[in-house]
Order: sequence, then C-alpha cells, then structure tokens
Amino acid sequence: MTTPIPVPVIFIHGLWLHATSWTPWLDLFRQEGYAPSAPGWPGDPDTVEEARANPESIADHGIDDVVDHYAAIIRELPVPPILIGHSFGGMIAQKLLGRNLAAAAVAIDAAQIKGVLPLPLSALRATLPVFKNPGNKHRAVSLTAAQFRFAFGNAVSEAESAELFERWAIPAPGKPLFEAAAANFNPHSPAKVDTANGSRGPLLLMTGGKDHTVPEAVVRATLKQYRHSDARTDITDFPDRGHSLTIDGGWREVAGTALDWLRRNSL
Repeated sequence: MTTPIPVPVIFIHGLWLHATSWTPWLDLFRQEGYAPSAPGWPGDPDTVEEARANPESIADHGIDDVVDHYAAIIRELPVPPILIGHSFGGMIAQKLLGRNLAAAAVAIDAAQIKGVLPLPLSALRATLPVFKNPGNKHRAVSLTAAQFRFAFGNAVSEAESAELFERWAIPAPGKPLFEAAAANFNPHSPAKVDTANGSRGPLLLMTGGKDHTVPEAVVRATLKQYRHSDARTDITDFPDRGHSLTIDGGWREVAGTALDWLRRNSL
C-alpha cells in the first residue's frame, strides 16, 4: 500500500517580518502530519541579521513579483498546497487561490485588496514610515521599535513587543504598499484578486479586533468582495489581538483555529 503524500502547506510572511517568524507554526503543522515550508519573498536573505544588513536585496519587489515567485514554488510541488499568509502574505495567498493554484488558503489580517474601500486612520499611521517619502516606493524601509509597537505590538506588553521586534523585524519593500494604495484607481492593479471564482478552494479570513495595520473593517470589507462566488469563504475574529497575532504569545490559538478549520474542510 502506498503511503499518502503529506499535504504541503506554504506559509507566506508579510511586510517587516522574516520568513523564519513562522518557525513555531512549521513545527506544529509538521507534528500534525503536513509538509510545511516558509519560503521567503524574492530577495529575502536566509536570516534576520542578513536582511537587516542588506536591505537593498529586498527593495523594489512588487506584488506581481511575489506572486510569481510563489507560483513557481507551487509548480514544483506534487499536489496543490494549502497557503497560510499574514498581512501582505494574506493578499498573496488570496491571489494564488483565485488562480486555482492552491487547495485552500488562510489569510490572516490580510492586506487590502482592490475593491476594499475602508482606510482607517490607524492603517495610515502604521504605514506612514513608507508613505512619508515617495522615493520609498523603490526602497526597503525599516520600522523603529516604537513604530513596530504601534503597527504590530499594540495588543501585547511593551516588553513583548520589543522582544518580537528584536527577534523578527526586517526592512520591507515599499512598492507593495504603494501598489495597494493606488489599487482602486488602477484597472490593472496587481492588488486585484479573482474574488468571483466559484471553483477555487476554501478560504478562511482571520482578523484581529485591535489590529492597527489591517483593522477589522478592512477584513470584513474583503469578505464582501467574495459575495459573487459560490466557493466557501469563512471569517473568524480574535477581538483582543493585534497585527502580531501570528508571532506573539497567543500564536498557538490562531494556529489551532486554522488547523480546526482545515480539518472541518477535510484538508
């Protein structure tokens, strides 16, 4: 009798976090029988330290670059993977799912896709380090510890936020943010997702009620974009969590919720 192929799970990070921030999730999903991996974005060095020392390697990669990068990785897999993405990684996961390149996707505090209109003030403040200089579109931009605290760590203690910043924070390309900001004015925006696809796999949207960077209003507006699709689209919220919910001390609850949803969908 042949041994079943473990289902591949690809974790996709967002801006300002290194791919290794998924390490606890990889360990958990491997224990649960999946074949997980967390490949970085194009240009991402192997370590946090290298990324901080070489920000130019990360700069000027846009949404299409990242989507094509992960699509190439998917094509090498024996079966379509499950995608789990955070922030801009959640947008990337939705785009790949909309192209029928994945079996399912979990989008956690996913960045704003084309068609989503709410733009809360906290989201503007969280991304100001990039938007304050138009030249940042082609640069990699770092956050200070204080900026990280507002954008990621506002729902945890100051000490934990500082520890997460020191462990995982890296420079991020400004280009995806500029592309997303102009999405509703560009008919060919790379932030466009095929939300009407009725043949795609299931999608779970997750939102943190205290998220400053991708507030709950943005995620709920994203859900409405899928109203013309017959494919399964679910949403779950964590009312007391911020944008750090995948990396802070409560990550296991978020991961467990994703696993439970996958099991309910026989994935």
